[in-house]
Amino acid sequence: MKLERLVMKAQKGNDKAYLMLFQQYEADIYRMAYVYVKNKEDALDLVQEVAYQSFKKIRTLENPEYFKTWLMKITMNCALNLINKNKKIIPLNVDFEVLTGAEDKDIALTLSLHKLIDTLKEDEKSVILLKYYDDRTLKEISEILDIPLGTAKSVLYRALDKLRQNVKEVDNYA
Repeated sequence: MKLERLVMKAQKGNDKAYLMLFQQYEADIYRMAYVYVKNKEDALDLVQEVAYQSFKKIRTLENPEYFKTWLMKITMNCALNLINKNKKIIPLNVDFEVLTGAEDKDIALTLSLHKLIDTLKEDEKSVILLKYYDDRTLKEISEILDIPLGTAKSVLYRALDKLRQNVKEVDNYA
């Protein structure tokens, strides 16, 4: 069944249509949530929260063809809300727990990438993740984040420049 028809059915209160829609993008939502929160439990909680929020607000979606974009925006907002709520909590050193179990170079690379991305501001992180993780165009990113196209470009280039500088600093100390 076509996406637009499913969205319109869901907007009219068809629970099965909504469930079919949500299940198509559940893995994408989980991956996006995981990149933000960096742990399985919180990412799974975010998937549930996105399901609830999107089900509750499906009638507000104006363009059915942007259903996935709309879901990703809800995912990012929920993730940022959770991150802000958890800023008051002092986390354990997750890097130590991961590295004590294995000497795999991929784990070290993954941790380095997460640390690099964490150096970015939230708007920069969102643009980078949408561009390179979710494979979105700058036009789509500007629509998802509700910012002008020029702003999306400048945020992307600023974020890439920060990442380059941080990589150079790491190389200088290595």
